[in-house]
Amino acid sequence: MRERGKKRERERQGEGGVLSCSMIHRAKTLVARSCFGKREIWIEGGEERRERKKETFPEKVRDSIMSTLSAETGPEDANNQSFWMPGNYHQTVKRTEDAFQACNDIVACFQERARVERQYAQQLSEWSTKWKPLVDASPLYGSLLQAWQCFLSSADRLSSLHSSICRALVSEDGDRIRTWQKETFHKKMFGGFKESQDFETGFSRAQKPWAKRLKKLEKAKSAFHKACRKEHMAREREAHAQGNPDIAIEKQRKIQEETELAHQETEKVRARYEKVLEEVTRYAPRYMEEMESIFDQSQEEERKRISFLKQAFLSIHRHLDVTNNESVKAVYNELHNTLMSISEQEDLRWWKNTHGPGMPTDWPQFQEWTPDKKHKKGRKEVEQKAVVMERSVMIGGVRVRALYDYVGQETDELSFKAGEEFLKIEDEDDQGWCRGMMDGGKEGLYPANYVEVV
Repeated sequence: MRERGKKRERERQGEGGVLSCSMIHRAKTLVARSCFGKREIWIEGGEERRERKKETFPEKVRDSIMSTLSAETGPEDANNQSFWMPGNYHQTVKRTEDAFQACNDIVACFQERARVERQYAQQLSEWSTKWKPLVDASPLYGSLLQAWQCFLSSADRLSSLHSSICRALVSEDGDRIRTWQKETFHKKMFGGFKESQDFETGFSRAQKPWAKRLKKLEKAKSAFHKACRKEHMAREREAHAQGNPDIAIEKQRKIQEETELAHQETEKVRARYEKVLEEVTRYAPRYMEEMESIFDQSQEEERKRISFLKQAFLSIHRHLDVTNNESVKAVYNELHNTLMSISEQEDLRWWKNTHGPGMPTDWPQFQEWTPDKKHKKGRKEVEQKAVVMERSVMIGGVRVRALYDYVGQETDELSFKAGEEFLKIEDEDDQGWCRGMMDGGKEGLYPANYVEVV
């Protein structure tokens, strides 16, 4: 009898009447996960195998399901982190607060760079001030001395340039970002920003009915899964009873009835589950449209922020890029020309004529003795001679204009501002100095390369 029972069981399995445990485990459960919940398709064996009619989904829903089905075992975390899942829009809303903080960080960053520029300018000025008297008193002379002095004057001009970069970074770029930040982000009384609240409200309003439908769908799915498990256990009991001759016929009939009832309940719950899923699927396009509308508004605000910060960065780059600064080019061009004008022959000739054999001298000659003639000049004659000398100086002078500021280091030097005009009354000497006279009548020396002829 035991052999006949096993044979009868194998025949029923071959005909597809009852599913064995191994066949049930081999049946695939395809779970289509999308942003619209989880849809499960069960493939049943035996005489009760039926193909579920394919439903018509919206295009985006169908594409999402098909992509998930092709992966089949994709990670569930990716679905849970999707923008479409309830509550996952918060990262987009938080972008507003992140942008506000980014503005603070940008301002702080370039304020620190401005301090670097100011310190560099101060160090250049201190270096030039320290070495100027030492260079002036050095044993170098001629064009070589002028070249050394040109390094110091170039440092003064570069110091002024880097000071202006510091001021531009703080007062121009920093203030511009602060002003835009104040106009773009509107703080609420109890914290947060109005823009963030508007996006939060819009997303929440669009997602609230969707979340309710998903919750209802999840409840229907759980009920369906529970019924499927119950039916599965009933079929296993039925299969075990049919293969066991120790179980009475009446008991087997009762087990079959329980299995049929479990199957009917499963079909009933399945229909309810599919109905809820259909409602969710019908609502999906509206939900997507509303969410994308709010998201597009957020994207437009972010586009404006990106565009402004791009222009702010370009402005900072323009201030920091000294390679294209005309003042810097002029400083280094002048320094290069001064260095190239160093002439061995001219310096050696100057030394020969100033301290060497080229110096004029009165060689000893026979001189007759002549009595001194005493001639007392009258006061009027002295005054007339002084007037003639003054007029000769004014007539022989050349009008010049200062190119840069200069502060006299000695009592016999002139001080002037860039653009100021005065009179040059003596030509440049071998060390690059001229004598001039200010409009007030003060005379003194000044560096020849600091002025130009008017």
